[in-house]
Amino acid sequence: AQIKGIVKDSLTNNPISFVNIWVLNENTGFTSEEDGTFTINSQEVNKQLIFSALGYEKKTVLIKNNSVEVNLKPTNYQLDEVVIFKTLGTKSIEIGKTTNATYQAFDNGPKIDTKHFPYLPKYKKTKYLKKVSVFTDNSIENASFKIHFYNVDSNGFPGSEFLNKDFIVSVKKGVAKNIFDITKFKLKMPQNGLFVGFEKLLIEKNKLEKTVFDANSSTTKTKINYFPLLLYNQVEREFLYSYSGGKWVKISKRDTNNEEKVKFNEPAITLILTN
Repeated sequence: AQIKGIVKDSLTNNPISFVNIWVLNENTGFTSEEDGTFTINSQEVNKQLIFSALGYEKKTVLIKNNSVEVNLKPTNYQLDEVVIFKTLGTKSIEIGKTTNATYQAFDNGPKIDTKHFPYLPKYKKTKYLKKVSVFTDNSIENASFKIHFYNVDSNGFPGSEFLNKDFIVSVKKGVAKNIFDITKFKLKMPQNGLFVGFEKLLIEKNKLEKTVFDANSSTTKTKINYFPLLLYNQVEREFLYSYSGGKWVKISKRDTNNEEKVKFNEPAITLILTN
């Protein structure tokens, strides 16, 4: 029993690819396919689903039947003054590297996990974003995911996005540090820092099904995973931010009942800056 639907642009009626779909206040998520279609479990009937896509207004829909069409309204962007610059590219530094890193990969559900990059005065001479690297573990031939770049809002949370279109990348099979060139976006390191986020796409192309034997019940079950998996480092931090259930969640040391700095699983993401 499944619910099938499609997400479309309310003005053009064109399907919208890779829309982020969340069950309100639950850690349950889905992604629309490249043709805008999506399939969710029938148990989500009579629940509020949040649909969000870059360039469109967020929309909450109450699911009442087994077939649904969702129309998203394009966002009217208030564009900032455009500043044209040319990078020299004679200097580069990599930031966000973890000392004595021990990488771990695990499937932590349909979240957008972020890593915070604070601004340091020494970045003044290399203030442009040149490349972003993401460490992944991939068990299929080709897997895609989204990379997000967020401003820091007045409360320290991830705020508005730098880009007005999705930045979707693909990685090959295996465990690797994947490096992507972002000079075309002409992004400058903000003086209040930024967040970089990893969003897994829960689509058929990224799905891997395996039949496993359950010793407790003496039955076989189908296990489903979506790839790639993001690798993490355990690091001491005051807090981390994740997007889940349609909202940003701040995970702090208070959640662990520990007054000292505790170790969190932080995404293995770095940035390369240039001049």
